[in-house]
Amino acid sequence: MSTSGSMRAIIAALLANVGIAITKFIAAAFSGSASMFAEGIHSVADSGNQFLLIIGGRRSKRAATATHPFGYGRSRYIYAFMVSIVLFSVGGMFSLYEGVSKLQHPHELENAWLPLLVLGVAIVLESFSLRTAVHEANKVRGESSLIQFIRRAKSPELPVILLEDVAALLGLIFAFGGVSLTVITGDPIFDAYGTIAIGALLIAVAFVLGAETSSLLVGEGATADDTRLIRDALEVVVGKGGVIHMKTLYLGPDELMLGAKIAVEKNATGAEIAETINAAEESVRNVVPATRVIYLEPDLKRASTRKKPSAAKSTPARARQK
Repeated sequence: MSTSGSMRAIIAALLANVGIAITKFIAAAFSGSASMFAEGIHSVADSGNQFLLIIGGRRSKRAATATHPFGYGRSRYIYAFMVSIVLFSVGGMFSLYEGVSKLQHPHELENAWLPLLVLGVAIVLESFSLRTAVHEANKVRGESSLIQFIRRAKSPELPVILLEDVAALLGLIFAFGGVSLTVITGDPIFDAYGTIAIGALLIAVAFVLGAETSSLLVGEGATADDTRLIRDALEVVVGKGGVIHMKTLYLGPDELMLGAKIAVEKNATGAEIAETINAAEESVRNVVPATRVIYLEPDLKRASTRKKPSAAKSTPARARQK
């Protein structure tokens, strides 16, 4: 995945969220709208999340050390997981609290045109941010749908931004609907309902993000397609059936580790084995460039030791008794 593309999507979302947050809080202060205040908190949480993704990206580029010999690539997963925590706590739970509070203590809206105007502008700006994220995702997702891309992507930034932007756009629609119904009916309870809907939406997105990033943190291997390509690339060098077993693991979004046991001829010299391993590594990296760390263990080719069942074993017990 293009790191520059991910960074463009993050910066676009950050700039949009900072500007939108300021206008939301101003509108909330003048109108007293709970939905608008919840949306302001949502934008602040999203802005903080973009900073987390930027920090994670920078920390992941640190050079490997003796204590971290495989580098810090997984820092991007850790900070992406922190995003889900911020969405759940700062965004979702606070919005639910604010909505329930407004249900218990309704407050009439003042200058209702102001939050509606701000929400309308925010919907337009958020749509541009989402369009940028989708455009960058389209460059790397291939034939996968956006949902499949979010579930299978090894780089967390674009999936996080996509989910955040979708949640932000839906949240703005909920807030717009709540404020509009309050203006039409004169009942502030709809504004509170809109706030609660925003909180429930953010909590749901936080759970999805948490589940996806936790899987990456635990450790995921190569996709089925990449696994097939790697095996085929090895077998080009060592022959069909020459891969005894293999395992893969992502050390970071852009770095895949491969460990495999390959079969070599019994009378092969050390130089020939080394040449085979070097050729196999080159073959793998040609088809899956992210496979940067490769450990190949040579083993002897073994003939099949399976024996055919003897006539006595294949004869039914009743027949042998006669």
